[in-house]
Amino acid sequence: MKTDSIFYELFQYLPETLFSLLNLPSELAQQYQFLSQELKQLSKRIDGVFLTDNINQPIYFVEVQFQNDNNLYQRLFTEIFMYLGQYNPPNDFRALVIWANHKLDYPLPKYYESFRQSGKLEIIYLDQLDFEPSDNIGIEIVKLIVASEEKAKTQVKYLFDLTENTIKNSTKQKYTVELIEKILIYKFTQYSREELDKMFTLTDFKKTRFYQDTYSEGKLEGKLEGKLEGKLEGKIETIPELLKLGLTREQIARALHLSIDIVNQFPIPKEENY
Repeated sequence: MKTDSIFYELFQYLPETLFSLLNLPSELAQQYQFLSQELKQLSKRIDGVFLTDNINQPIYFVEVQFQNDNNLYQRLFTEIFMYLGQYNPPNDFRALVIWANHKLDYPLPKYYESFRQSGKLEIIYLDQLDFEPSDNIGIEIVKLIVASEEKAKTQVKYLFDLTENTIKNSTKQKYTVELIEKILIYKFTQYSREELDKMFTLTDFKKTRFYQDTYSEGKLEGKLEGKLEGKLEGKIETIPELLKLGLTREQIARALHLSIDIVNQFPIPKEENY
C-alpha cells in the first residue's frame, strides 16, 4: 500500500485532518492550501507543504513514513531550508513527521533537538492514536489506514455512517466514500474485489438510499474497481511516456503518487538514451 500518497490525498481534500492530529482548531484549515513545491537546487518537488497567506500562521512541512528511513530528519530539514532559501516566505515554519509506529523512528540527531524543544518539530506515532470513536472524519480515516483487518471491518461501517450523518456537501461525500474504497483496495491487496465487497458489506452499503443519492449522477458507479481502479490504471499507462520524456523514476513516482516499485517495473524505452 502506497500509504504516504493516501495521506497526502487525505490532506489535500480534508486538510483539517492535519490540525486535528496536532490538536489545533480544525478551522485553521480554511487558511491553508496543501501543495507540493519545486526545489530548484535538488531538481525535485517537496511534497506535503501547507501554505497560508496569513503571515501570522506558520508553514507546515509534513512527512509521512511507513517504513524504515534512517535519513528522514536530515532529508526533511535539508528540503525545508532549501525551500526557505528559495522562496523566502514571511512566515515561521513547523515540521511534522508522521510515523506508522514508534518502532520505525530512530534517535533524533542532536542538532535537531532544539527544533523539537521549541515546538518547530512534532513527531506523531499512529500506533499511539486514541482509537475511541470520534466524529472527526479525517482522524477516523487515519484509523482505518492503520487498522488491523478485524478492526477495519467495524471502522468501515462506522465511517460510512459518519459520512452520511455529518458531511452535507455532496462533493465531499463522494470523495470520502471514494477514498475509503481506495484504502481498502490498496490495504488488502491479497483479496479480490468480490471478497472485499463481502468482507466489508459494501454491496449492502451501495443499496442504501444515501449511496444511491450520493452517486445518482453516475460519476462513481460500479464496484470497487470502478473509477478508483481506472484512475490507477490511467496513471500507470502514462509511465512509459514520462520515461521517454527523460523524467527520473523518483520524479514520476512523486508526480503520480505511485510506489517507486510500480514505476521500476517499466523499462526505459530502448530507442531513447538517458
